[in-house]
Amino acid sequence: MHSGHMTSTSPEPTYRTTTVGVDGGELAVGLWGPDDPAAPTLLAIHGITASHRSWPLVAAALPGVRVVAPDLRGRGRSADLPPPYGMARHAEDVRLALEALTEGPVVMAGHSMGGFVAVQLAALVPDRARALLLVDGGLPLPVPAAAPDAATSDSGSGAEPDVAAALGPAGRRLTMTFPDRAAYRAFWRDHPAFTHDWSPAVEAYVDYDLVGTEPELRPSTRVQAMAADGAELFGHPAHLAALDAVAAAGLPVTFLRAPRGLMDEPEGLYPLDAVTAAATRLPRLAPYDVEDVNHYTITMGAAGAATVAEQVRALLSS
Repeated sequence: MHSGHMTSTSPEPTYRTTTVGVDGGELAVGLWGPDDPAAPTLLAIHGITASHRSWPLVAAALPGVRVVAPDLRGRGRSADLPPPYGMARHAEDVRLALEALTEGPVVMAGHSMGGFVAVQLAALVPDRARALLLVDGGLPLPVPAAAPDAATSDSGSGAEPDVAAALGPAGRRLTMTFPDRAAYRAFWRDHPAFTHDWSPAVEAYVDYDLVGTEPELRPSTRVQAMAADGAELFGHPAHLAALDAVAAAGLPVTFLRAPRGLMDEPEGLYPLDAVTAAATRLPRLAPYDVEDVNHYTITMGAAGAATVAEQVRALLSS
């Protein structure tokens, strides 16, 4: 395990990248804020087809806070790390990054699938968690009607949700190629989630996602990683056990719900009854709705990022 050479790759003044040795290679990690590993720290974990570039607006709203944001195995600049995937594997990777780059307890935040990784990590090393911040993720998702057996399947067999279909264009793009960056930006500009929230931060997120060479650029996320990880989001037994471990450790858990969904539809990813059901497992769960955001803009829109940052500051000061 080791921390690699840090480089500045963006006009964002405090942004730099590093790598941490994990099983099979190097995990890429983005950093914002102070260089001091003992500074107040947010560990920020991205979603199922995303990268650490989901977090710059949140980081910008947290002056003085160190933000440590990995690219998970199979995504971003960690895309070439080998399988297996799965939440336990991601949690172990992130644990190594936490050990290499931080000191003391941190706020562990996860957006979408990153929330599931954060839960598993907090269950693995509860002494390193000040609190959990789950951003429209991390609580068991309702099982789609077409896959009634998915909630009890932990073997990878049987009926499982079609994760790519559930993600819409964000999932389907993983099998596509693009002739240049302009074409990929146009693809994302057409995504309804960003109709009103396109920004330089979103454009940087989109540009970072591409790997390969023109005219066959492709998104960095491995389809195999998306499929393997997606199977664990619908009440997987290991995740339920991790939630119970978080409850037993007495960790505070804040859940931020986006009222609109992945396609900016008026139904969010989490129905209110799914949050209520999770509260029976997590007695210290504090749920909040974030006004006027969808599943993407809760971290990648200015208003959503400001709310996430506000919650981080509250957890760091508690």
